[in-house]
Amino acid sequence: MVIERRVSAKEINPNEEQVFSSLRPSRLDEYIGQKDLVAKLRITLEAASAREEPVGHILFHGPPGLGKTTLSHIISHEMGSRLVKTSGPSLSRPFDLVGILTDLGPGDVLFIDEIHRMPRPVEEYLYPAMEDYEVDFISQQGPMARSIKINLKRYTVVGATTRPGALSAPLRDRFERVHHVDFYSEDELQIIIDRSAARLDVPIEAGASVELARRSRGTPRTANRLLLWVRDFSQARRDGAISLETAREALAMESVDEKGLDALDRHYLRTIIEQYGGGPTGVEAIAATMNEESDTLVDVVEPYLLRTGFVQRTRGGRRATLESFRHLALNVPEGRQGELWSASGKDAAEDS
Repeated sequence: MVIERRVSAKEINPNEEQVFSSLRPSRLDEYIGQKDLVAKLRITLEAASAREEPVGHILFHGPPGLGKTTLSHIISHEMGSRLVKTSGPSLSRPFDLVGILTDLGPGDVLFIDEIHRMPRPVEEYLYPAMEDYEVDFISQQGPMARSIKINLKRYTVVGATTRPGALSAPLRDRFERVHHVDFYSEDELQIIIDRSAARLDVPIEAGASVELARRSRGTPRTANRLLLWVRDFSQARRDGAISLETAREALAMESVDEKGLDALDRHYLRTIIEQYGGGPTGVEAIAATMNEESDTLVDVVEPYLLRTGFVQRTRGGRRATLESFRHLALNVPEGRQGELWSASGKDAAEDS
């Protein structure tokens, strides 16, 4: 079942992409947050520029919506090169990849989103292309098959993944730099919201931007998506300016609560609590009960709930915490108060 969510950090649709492109920073100096990552990336870019050669291959990993695509745009812009974008699922055949690689010019940046979903036959073509800047392409089949070696221009691969563990070791080892992109603080998100509102020419109260930042789940994409919704709501139902009252009313209409949880998040927590007694239970069982894909829960729903302490991943499966019961105003089952209260992150372990 597909659910449109304002708080989702998944890929944006083409209409949103046009708006979001105007909100993206184009220089490292404009980038908000990720201070350690930005400092390291700045050194990498300056060193490559001093040597007058392309940047080494870079891998960004972290939850969706945190700026991995934006960073690829910045790398391209800072190096004065062309950015070519594709994704792992779209490279279904080796010929798809070869066609892109042979079209790259010196110093171009090839951004591969969801690189962990690239088929293995395609991935194997990428190994020599990243390491030796060449590919061996097999033309025709059977007795007429011929191997053609194609030399490539020196270029940069920027990979992005939400699942670094799903990358094969040979592919991961071919990246010179691997950076983790982390969640943002509320102060950083408030700066991003204020800047985006200014670029959209939308007046916004300080209290409203603080409220939006608080409900944006530590994710810039979610912050901008909520801002666009509140802007539309204000222009259609109010005077066009975003006040604290207007922001709260618009977010309530979208069922985004004060903790940034929406209907799907609360459904997930209620499933664990009401159907499985608070857990522990496996993600596949939760997904089946909710009629959702388990990948959606793992990649989109769980990261924020784990980070904010609403759910734990234990050896026995997912378990709701005391904070979940309190937030949903549900009674803790008899005899479990002490168990839930004493649950700690160091007791939790990833279940397969």
